[in-house]
Amino acid sequence: MQDPTKSQNLRPQHLEFLGRGEKEGRIFARGKFMDDAGGLVIYQAESLEDARRTAESDPYVTGGARSLEIHEWDMKLSR
Repeated sequence: MQDPTKSQNLRPQHLEFLGRGEKEGRIFARGKFMDDAGGLVIYQAESLEDARRTAESDPYVTGGARSLEIHEWDMKLSR
């Protein structure tokens, strides 16, 4: 969290951004941390750079409300 006021003001745009990403199939999963330390969005992308561009376009990030940390993930599913 960089700016709580900006975060509160940008929340509707952030949620719209996430909803659009889900509809377009760019978001695999998302949710807030229960300790209110932020949240996690798992993007589906062709490359790490593609995921980075998408994440950096989140209104929370572009508006200076929240910082961003990106990690590439090699998902393994249990069967």
